[in-house]
Amino acid sequence: MTIVSPAQQFLPSTPADIDEIFRLYRLAAAYQAATPRATVVWPDFERGLVEQELAEGRQWKLMVGDAIACMWAYTFDDPQIWGARNADPAIYIHRIATNPDFRGQGFVAAIVQWAKEYAKQQHKQYVRLDTIGENLGLIAHYTACGFTYLGLSALTDTVGLPAHYHDATVSLFELPVAG
Repeated sequence: MTIVSPAQQFLPSTPADIDEIFRLYRLAAAYQAATPRATVVWPDFERGLVEQELAEGRQWKLMVGDAIACMWAYTFDDPQIWGARNADPAIYIHRIATNPDFRGQGFVAAIVQWAKEYAKQQHKQYVRLDTIGENLGLIAHYTACGFTYLGLSALTDTVGLPAHYHDATVSLFELPVAG
């Protein structure tokens, strides 16, 4: 879809990527566990969740050469996290995981640019994301990428959400697509 540089490109993930997706999730969870300020460590995600996202074309990857440098999922509907704001036309980004071999290369900012372009194509007004708890490092990182920090929100209905959302408070972030 969008070319970042001749060696970098955004592509939809495929079922052939599923083992690498779960490897990156495990590495991200290990990184979270080793980070003293981390407010959450990702659980083992349900394979069926990722298989559904793959089937619906909602899992994406940023390729650098032949390697998946970063991957994420998106949805256009996130009512359990966003409540009444879910009525706004938005794209919601979830589970950004960067390959440790590619950390520190600004891929979250690249994903944000991809999401803004994709949202425009889909006639959405916002790019949104969340993180569990009040993770000051991620708050600073996401606001540096252009997001407005909307504050903390306690989740009340987490049935069907991944385990790390249960009994959680989330930090919410929003970026207008126009402009």
